Order: sequence, then structure tokens, then C-alpha cells
Amino acid sequence: MADPGVQASIHKNLHTTLPRIYNYYSATRFKKVNLIDRLYPDSKAVEISHWAIPGGVGAWQEWTFQEVVAQNFSPVTVGDSSFGPTWTTHWFKVHFTVPDEWAGSEVRFRWGSNSEAAVWSSDGRILQGLSTGDEGSLRTDYTITRNYVAGSSPFTYYIEMAANKLLGASPGDLIDPPDPNLFFKLTRAEVVRLDSQVYKLTRDLEVIYQLADELIPDQRGYQAMYTANQMVNSIIKGDDSGASDLADQYFAKGNGGRAHTLATIGNCHIDSAWLWPFSETKRKVARSFSSQLKIMEDYPEHIFVASQAQQWAWCKQYYPELFQRIKTKVTEGKFIPVGGTWVEMDGNIPSGESFVRQFLHGQKFYQQELGFTCKEFWLPDTFGYSAQIPALMKHVGLERFLTQKLSWNTVNKFPNHSFVWEGIDGTTVLAHFPPGDSYSMNVKVSEALHSVKNLEDKGRASTSAFLFGYGDGGGGPTQDMLERVRRLADTDGCPRLKIMTPDQFFGRLEADKHNLCRWVGELYLERHNGTYTTQADMKRLCRLAEFKLRDAEFLLSQAITILGPDGAKDLLQQSQEALEEAWKKVMLNQFHDVIPGSGIEIIYPEAERLYQEAIVAALTVWNNAKDVVFGSDGEKTEVAVNTLQWPRTEVVKLTAAQHQEGGADQRVKEGQQYALVEVPPMGSAPAKPVTPPNTVTVEEVDGVFVVDNGVVRAEVNAWGQVISLVVAGDDRDVFRRADGTQLGGNQLVLYDDEPIYWDAWDVMDYHLETPTVLNVEGSGYSVTPVTVVESGPLLVKLRWGVTISASSTFTQDIELSATSPYLTCASSVTWGEDRKFLKVLFDANIHARRASFDVQFGHLERATHMNTSWDTARYEVCGHKWADISEPDWGVAVLNDSKYGWMARGHQLTLSLLRSPKAPDDTADMKDHAFKYAIMPHTGTLQEAEVVRRAYEFNNPLSLLQVPIDKSEWSAVSMNGSGAVLHTIKPAEDGSGDLVLRLYECNAAKTTVTLTLSWDVSSVKVCDGLEVAGEDLPFTQADGVASVRLSLAPFTIHALRISLS
Repeated sequence: MADPGVQASIHKNLHTTLPRIYNYYSATRFKKVNLIDRLYPDSKAVEISHWAIPGGVGAWQEWTFQEVVAQNFSPVTVGDSSFGPTWTTHWFKVHFTVPDEWAGSEVRFRWGSNSEAAVWSSDGRILQGLSTGDEGSLRTDYTITRNYVAGSSPFTYYIEMAANKLLGASPGDLIDPPDPNLFFKLTRAEVVRLDSQVYKLTRDLEVIYQLADELIPDQRGYQAMYTANQMVNSIIKGDDSGASDLADQYFAKGNGGRAHTLATIGNCHIDSAWLWPFSETKRKVARSFSSQLKIMEDYPEHIFVASQAQQWAWCKQYYPELFQRIKTKVTEGKFIPVGGTWVEMDGNIPSGESFVRQFLHGQKFYQQELGFTCKEFWLPDTFGYSAQIPALMKHVGLERFLTQKLSWNTVNKFPNHSFVWEGIDGTTVLAHFPPGDSYSMNVKVSEALHSVKNLEDKGRASTSAFLFGYGDGGGGPTQDMLERVRRLADTDGCPRLKIMTPDQFFGRLEADKHNLCRWVGELYLERHNGTYTTQADMKRLCRLAEFKLRDAEFLLSQAITILGPDGAKDLLQQSQEALEEAWKKVMLNQFHDVIPGSGIEIIYPEAERLYQEAIVAALTVWNNAKDVVFGSDGEKTEVAVNTLQWPRTEVVKLTAAQHQEGGADQRVKEGQQYALVEVPPMGSAPAKPVTPPNTVTVEEVDGVFVVDNGVVRAEVNAWGQVISLVVAGDDRDVFRRADGTQLGGNQLVLYDDEPIYWDAWDVMDYHLETPTVLNVEGSGYSVTPVTVVESGPLLVKLRWGVTISASSTFTQDIELSATSPYLTCASSVTWGEDRKFLKVLFDANIHARRASFDVQFGHLERATHMNTSWDTARYEVCGHKWADISEPDWGVAVLNDSKYGWMARGHQLTLSLLRSPKAPDDTADMKDHAFKYAIMPHTGTLQEAEVVRRAYEFNNPLSLLQVPIDKSEWSAVSMNGSGAVLHTIKPAEDGSGDLVLRLYECNAAKTTVTLTLSWDVSSVKVCDGLEVAGEDLPFTQADGVASVRLSLAPFTIHALRISLS
């Protein structure tokens, strides 16, 4: 039945009636006879003048508002001038008076520059962002007053214009590299009077039209169409009030009692860098945040959430007045921090410790600055999710997770939107994917209906999240969106839209938890798997910085135990400040478009600088701590320092040649010397050469080079392929079958790499159809045959190379050192390809249905077959320091120092080395590269072969120092028992002098270990990743040595807080 006053259209042709309604509130073609020209019945030009900040990217950061407005502004006219080039900043002074005839009306300032901009008050407050360069993300108006008072003083505002669009500066397609010479023309600068009644009618017609368009042929769709049509007729007759009443009457009809509820949450996901640099993100934050405060003035029900503590910190640093206003809204529960992390980091590549630090520093900022602690992990847009994330969340006290990126899968639709996610250690968290498949909803009826239709948990959960607001480039919700939220709060035919906080939403979802399904293991994104490899330096420097910071924290902790908490206060304060800043630089670079390599060219020199600064800071802390640990006076000797928990016997290159009785000499051309040295766990010892049980030999037989150190034996052919690899005393060959069939390791393979669209992001399955092995006879590529560079007795080095193209060369040293269980391949590459993918392939004589891959604080097994579509889609996967394919008692592992992309198919394992995409950075990886990987055959399981230990050693070589002789030998910590890795020893963040130890079970098995600490300990407590102390643990203390016994379950993460006497 139609609503009172609504008459069905005479002609029942919806194909004419619906377009008529749409045209009446939207079509610019008919703007003089529909509602569009009536929105702003009066307008007035403004006086405008201009001044440009000298310089380009980020130059605005050197200028205060007061300095800007003190400059000489020159008059400009709308439409006459262009402003640029890309990434520059232009300021406009706007001055006007408002006619008294506009008294009682809403008055707005309107702007058009086809770019991003912000409105500032004359006293230096940022008031609101403006975005006029993207028809899909418009914010053109700034409301001066809802009720103008006649006789008001003249108005003066300043407009800060950025010479870029909302989504960067591409001249064409979204991900094309930016045009460095974009210029923007000022197309509008005026003050206008808004007809509020007409504005309401446009929003009424818009929503009712959408309901009609989506719901027909349902009768409710026809009712909506007839209501909107009657409204148009009433407006044409001059009865705006009657049309408004019809709309109010329509929206008053509520939903049924079982209608699904969409938890409507305003947000503006801002990429910390992507198609724009970090410096532009800082302004995006201010534009977006100020815009939300402006909306809250008129829409008190509005709740806005913002993630990434780094962005809040930028707001505080560059916009302190805005930050203070936001803090007020945080207290009111309207402006809410979410996520708890420093940035929305990549979900695959950062180490386990990096994950912990993201939460530690994120929550620390929110707690200290806002008195707020996030209750959920909020990561809507990243490229896959490690299977250890649930345990990492639990470690920092979180049990709620939100993302949506798996909606991008290319093969399999994920079967749940709300579910229980179980990690590799058995930890479970409550996970939710908004079923609208977006974090940037516009609050359209189609989006709301799709959210319910698409929902995989129908009947299991009564509420789903609905995230609205312009995202990626920021902006957030607009007035139009809030108007639509009001109209769709409880409207027949549409799910309920109820504004909620994330806490309220997850509280509702927890009530349905008993109905939800469970997903075990990683959340693999069937997309963007090329990001494990793109921008190789980002991965290399991240891995290096993570280990350098780890080592610096360990040596600083040892210095504290020597000085005591009181004596170490100055050193501790200075060092912790440096370490915190260093970690923040590393964490910023772990943002999900920086470390994956999916940003524009301009980002990466700055990101590299941040990594290098973090590494330098770590080395400074290391050196300061070294002076405490070793002293600085007295006769010096060279020592080797081991920061790992295992004793190590390894070949190093001494800085000065020395001869020791019983040692094996191998001199280096530059006057240095190779030496085999022994070092205790987490300590140091003089670098005295010791005699290896077996020397390393090399022999050439029929063009094949045989290297042997008594631990492993390898054969390398003239083209650099490893054609035989065995463990001493075992006759099973990794690369040669018992029947003589020749396989091969270290095969350098080049693939075509042309994704469907997302160039830097995606590697498609069909690239596997285009392999070319470069280092094989008859390949057509110019191979420099293997030669012997070093011939023992401590290290053998073979060198070979291949010319890939006129722009690319590959040179590799294959090394085997005394006592080493693996063959090291140190590669140097000059890379200048166009959409090619370089991998190294190991075709092994191993029958394994599953392969194991190192991940954060654990490892993950994946199928090597393609039985299911889920298996097939995992043709390129993420792993960290190692991967392994094994039979029950024998196998091979590949270790690496900076790579993350892998594939395991059948009996083949590949490690991805370099890509060459051309968008959004057409120079990506076009440079020289150096990296290492190692081939490690083993008997027994990977656990029995201690693959995890060897990977740590491969990534963390012994350090050589010149120190006083009398303090050259010590060991701080050791561990009895197997299956646990003591990854972290660090000072507690609170500056108390307490130490925090973080360890994890690495073998997927229950174990008991005993930590032996060469410190005077007063207490040992359990703590979490935020370093909040829990229960006391028993320990023994005697003669300055403490012992703690721990029982660990598979892959569990543990932290201890140690107080010193």
C-alpha cells in the first residue's frame, strides 16, 4: 500500500520514471530546471591573492603558518593562472564580506583547484580539508555558518593548496608513475548561500531513488519509486515542504525485527605513503582529521576512528592545536584510536619482533598521549596475514581482528566474514571481514544490500561492520554520507545502519561467537604476491635493521647488568631514546605500501635513508654499550662477539693476520686472514684460530668442481649449478637420484612477469609457463664458467657469472667454509630488466607432500601439490629466513639473508630474487644488488638438523672487535634444552633498568628449557608484549648466576621481565 499522499505514476514504465528521478537531483545537464541550481541561489566572488612556498616535496614542513602569512601575496583571478609543479605548496589569502540579505541562511565557501587543499583560519587553525580533484571523492564546500548574522565583520581565510590530487599525481591511469610537472588551475573561489531545504530534498531523493533502483521488482522498490516521483511532482508545483513531508513519511517506516544490523563506523584509511610521499601524508592526516571535527559540529552522533599511531604523532608534531581539539573528542568517545600499531604494517614481511614493537609503540603513544588503549587489531588493507598473528595479538593482549583485503582473492572466495581465527600455536582470536568488501563505503543503498547479500555468515551473526568514508588517500566521511546514514538508520527494505564504536561492534559479535566457524593457519591473499620481492632493498635493509637493533639491545642490556640499574641511568636514557627513534623509522618503513614495494619512486630514497639512520643509531648504541662491557683502556686484542644463544664455531676474516700454533692458515690478498674461531653463547672470546676437524678441499674432475669440508660434499658444474649435494656419511644425494638421474640446484631461472594490472603488486600464475634457465649449457646466455678463487684450507670459493642482457649481469661466489653445514651463494647483480622475474630453483631428489617456511616466531607448513584450488593459488608464498622440503629423516633447507618470496611445487623449491615492474615506480630495482642464500642438506628432520639455528647464524654473523684483553671473554646467557629461541634481550621501555627477554618455541613441539643468566637477579616475572609484569616465576641464584626453568608449548611466545639486584 502506498503512503498517504503518494500517487503512483500514470505510466508504469520504470525505465523512464527512475531516470527522471535521478536527473532531478543529480544531472548537471538539466541543472537549470532541477534542484542543482537551486542549491546555491546566491553567490559572490572573493578577493584572492597567492604566494608559493619555495621548494618541492616536503618544503612546507620548514614553514610555520605565521611565517607564511607574513609573505607578500600577489592578487590572482579564478581561471587565469596555473599552480605547480607536482608536490609544491601554494597559499591563497581569501577575503570577503557576506551580504546582509543572506541573514538567517547557511553560508559556505566553495573552492575548486582540481587538487587537495585545506582551509585555515586567520589565526592559524586548520579548519577542514578540501578535495576537488576526484569526482568520486569530493569535498568542495566549507560551511562558515549555519545561520548568518547580518552586520558580521569581513571574513579572511587562508587556503593551503597541494599540487597533487587525492590519489597522487598520475597523468593517466591510477598507478602510472607520477608526472613531475602537473599544474593546477583555480576554477572556483566564492562565498555562497545554501538553500537548506533544497539540500534536504536532494538527499531525500537520492536515497529513495537508490532504494527504488535496488529493490525493484520488490514491491518496496515500487513504493520508493512512486514516493520519489510524487516528490518531483510536488517540487515542480512549488510545494517543497510537501515533498519534504513525503520523504519524512517514507523514512518513518522501520525495518522488521530480524533485519541485519550494519555497524556503521566512520573512518579514513590513509596510506602512510603510496602514490604520494610521507610528507604529503602528514597533510592528509590534518585535512582528514580536521574535516571530521567539522562534521561532528553538526552531526553529534558521528563517530570516527583512526588507526596508525604514527599519523596521530604527525598530527601532534605538525598540527598541535588540531591535536588538542582531537583529544577533547577522544575523551568524549567520538574520535577513537584503533588498531594499536605504529602503522598499518605489511602482514607478512616484518619479523615477529617488529610486530611486537608495532603494538608496543602504538599502544604506548595512545596511552601516554590520549589515555586510551586499543582493544582490537585493525588492519584493513594489507597483502596477506601471517599464521602467527593470533599469537602475536595474544602476546600484546588483543583478541579482536578486523581486515577486508581477502575480498581481493582471485581464485577462492573466503568462506567467512565473522569467524574464529586459530594461529599456529593454537591461539584463537575473533576475526571479522566487513562483508561490503571495502573500508571506503559511501553509504549507498547498493553497498548496504551487498553487505547482507554477500555475507557468508547468514544466520550465524546478526551484526557486521560497515566502514564508510573516503580512504587510501584519506578524507573520511562527508556531510552527504552522514545524511544518508540518518535516512537509512531504520528503513524498510534495507539493513539497519547503526553508528557504533568498534568496541560496541565487537561486543555484539562476541555474543554470536559460539555460532562462528573456525579458520586455522594463514590468511593467504591470492593477490599481490609479487610484493614479497619488489623493491629488494626495502627487504634487505629491513632484515639488516631488525638484526642490528636486536644486537644493540642485547649489548646495552649486558652493559646495564654491569653498571647496575642506577649506574646505567644516563646510558639507558640516551640509548633508549635513540633506539625508540630507530625502531619508529623501521616501523614506518614497514607500512604496507613501503616495504612491499608498491609505492612511487620518490618514497624509496627517503625510506632507505630512514633505514640507514636506524642502523647507524643501532651501531651507536652498540658502540656505547661496548665501551661499558669491554672497557676502553689497556692492551687490545681482537675478539669475536656472538649475540645468539648457541656456542658458535665459524670461519671469520680477521682484520690483521696472526698465526697460532695448531691453527690453519689461510691468508687473504689484502693482508687479512681467514680463521676458524670458537665463541660462547651470547658473549665473546678472543678470535684465536683453532684447527678444524677437517680442512676444506676443492678438486676439479672433468669440468666439475668437488668441494668438501667433512660435513657436506658438493659438486658444482661449469655453469654454477650444484649437481650433487650430500651430508658426510650419508649416501643420499639431494640433486642426483639413485638411478643416476641428474637434477640440479642453484638453477638461475628468468620468467616473463606481466601481471594483469597491479604491476608492482602481482605476479600471475601464468608466469610459471615462461621459464628460461640461464646457467645451463645451450641456454643462449653468455655464462662465465666457474673458476676457483679460494682453495682452502678454511674456505673454498668458486666464482661464476652470466650476462642476462645488455643491462643485467649476475656474478656469484659459491663458498664452503670449515665446519659449515651449508653451501653459501653470495650474489652480485646489476639489474636493468623490464618486467622479468629472476628466481633460483632447486630441483631436489626429495619426495615431500609439504614444505616448511619460516614465519614470525615459528614456521608454517604448506602443500607442495595442487589438489585443491586453495593449494593451486599458493604458487608464490611468503617465508622469512629459510624454507625446507624434507622426507621424514632427510631433506634440504635453503637459507637467505634478505628474501621473502618462495614456491614449493612437487620436488622443486624456488627462492625469488628480483622483479622489474614499471608501475607505480618505473625505476623499481633498477640498480646493483647483493644478497646471499645457502643450500643446507641435512639428515633427520629440520628440527633435528637445527635449521632454525643455522638460519639465525646465517643472518647474524659474528662481530669482530678490538677490545682490552682482560675483558675479552664472557657469556651472558645460555640455554639448556632444545626447541626454544631466545630472540630478544632488551631494556624495559619504562627506563627502570629491568630487562625483558622474549623467546618462542621453534620446533612445533612441547619442550622444557633452562635459561642460565650470568646476572645478579632479584625477580623474574612473566610479562606480555607491552611489558606489563604478571606472576612471579621461581628461579635459583648462586654466585652471580640465575637459572629459570620454562615449559613451552608448540610455537608459543613468552616474555620474561627480569629485575636486577
